[in-house]
Amino acid sequence: MFDRRQFTRLAVALAASFAALSSQAADPVRIAFIDPLSGPFAAIGASGLKQFEFIANEINQAGGVLGGRKLEIIGFDNKISPKESLIQLKRVIGEDIQIIVQGNSSGVANALTDAVKKHNSREPGKRVLFLNYSAVDPKLTNEKCNYWHFRFDANADMKMNALTDVIAADKNMKSIYLIGQNYSFGKAVAAAAVRYLGEKRPDMKIVGNELHPIGKVKDFSPYIAKIKASGAQAVITGNWGADMLGLAKAANDAGLEAPFYTYYAANNGITKAIGAGGVGKVRLIHEGPSNPALTDTWRELYKRFRAKYPNDRDFTQARIANTLHMLSAAMNKSKSTKPAKIAAALEGMTYTTYWGDKVTMRASDHQLQMPIRISVHTDKNIEFDGDSSGFGLLTESTVSAAKASTPTTCKMQRP
Repeated sequence: MFDRRQFTRLAVALAASFAALSSQAADPVRIAFIDPLSGPFAAIGASGLKQFEFIANEINQAGGVLGGRKLEIIGFDNKISPKESLIQLKRVIGEDIQIIVQGNSSGVANALTDAVKKHNSREPGKRVLFLNYSAVDPKLTNEKCNYWHFRFDANADMKMNALTDVIAADKNMKSIYLIGQNYSFGKAVAAAAVRYLGEKRPDMKIVGNELHPIGKVKDFSPYIAKIKASGAQAVITGNWGADMLGLAKAANDAGLEAPFYTYYAANNGITKAIGAGGVGKVRLIHEGPSNPALTDTWRELYKRFRAKYPNDRDFTQARIANTLHMLSAAMNKSKSTKPAKIAAALEGMTYTTYWGDKVTMRASDHQLQMPIRISVHTDKNIEFDGDSSGFGLLTESTVSAAKASTPTTCKMQRP
């Protein structure tokens, strides 16, 4: 017999189910950006956040993920502090956000990867995925590797291996000075330089190997004076952000002629600070091209970014685009936003970048394998300058993904 009350209850239940599904389809996929938005490295953090938001918007305009869901980037200020980063991670978990991105400071990344690993072990129903777009301490994909961490930038050893090939090829160079920030990344850069130079040019003398406090040096002129006094023919530095800016200004002011081999000597005020004094002398190792752009797709993306942000117009971290696009591809492949399913889909994934490189997420350690480039600071043949300065990076050489690759000691434990 027809039961009107039973029919009504069924209709209400079905309506609620359809409403829930509709709401879920419309809900954005939230991604927590945990990086400095205040303090001495705020400019770098704010720039990274803007680039994440821009690429997320590009993906959203193309249809989003999982049949129409949008990506939403939410900034959390960690003040470049590992302790503050852990506080922000707790906030992120409390707000039920399951994907985090971070890149500024390997000290922060080391703290986050440990905390994420412990949390995921204790709370398998609330797991978090850590996408590292720029923290390049080799330990993160070696002895400290874990299933929930993926790195989308070449690590410090990969970069130093390529840089020292260039340095070693200059047979007239006999002495070099190492200077960097006194924390895990700076120490990793120095150790890699000592190791690779020792292997490739045992005749070359390291006349200085100095670490300075991160984010606290206001005047780098005493450090530049020591470099000049050492007679070094070149300088290697992993300095970034305010510390690279301060080092570049001091070198220019002192008229230091020695060439610099760097990881992050461009944009965010650094290109402008280097200026004419660094033409042909400052080189940088990086993952994506600046000049030439290589593809029209990359060129047009760069132009759209500049049109949208005319006052902060430099898209400085191409790896951010790779991070979000590979994340989106993993969600679509796994048909899920769950960290475990995304992680499984990311392992071994190959992706073609905006500029035409094929990159692969190595499953054994979650270290992206990619070509890397060495570019020189110049004002010649520059389509995209930095800091509206007329100066920019021109690619001199490209190291293939196979040659850039370094072995891993990771022993991955999978859930």
